[in-house]
Amino acid sequence: MSALGIASFEHTVQLTHIWINELDASLKWNNKPRAYRLLKAVLHALRDRLQLNDAVSVGAELPELLRGAYYEQWRPGKHPVKPRSKQEFLDQVSESFQRDPLEHPGQAVMAVLELLSKKLAVGESKDIRHALSEDIRTLWPEPYVEAGAVRR
Repeated sequence: MSALGIASFEHTVQLTHIWINELDASLKWNNKPRAYRLLKAVLHALRDRLQLNDAVSVGAELPELLRGAYYEQWRPGKHPVKPRSKQEFLDQVSESFQRDPLEHPGQAVMAVLELLSKKLAVGESKDIRHALSEDIRTLWPEPYVEAGAVRR
């Protein structure tokens, strides 16, 4: 493997750690494996409710390592799932926490969606948020841009 290939791998690992660390800090869990599990569960629930083009657009915005987790066990022919209620979204995420249930699933999901608002391109974040049902959209804060911030 070339040095460039190794550097690319190290970069995606670093980006993934940044995303997980930011999520863990915002949740005040001090439990990075649990924060990663939440991130992955929300990404899967989100992916499963999007049309094919929108789901692929989200995947393209993720660091490579998270992109692999995002596409794990995905069967595009079976998605988007219907009905698309907020409670079913939260229930799908909560399935990953049967042994250690989320105290406030809505707040946990909102933390992940807020992270996505910060990390995804602004236009992409707005498009994906708009593609969700109005019920689920209430969990996702409006995308914003911090002055002078570099995304990702």
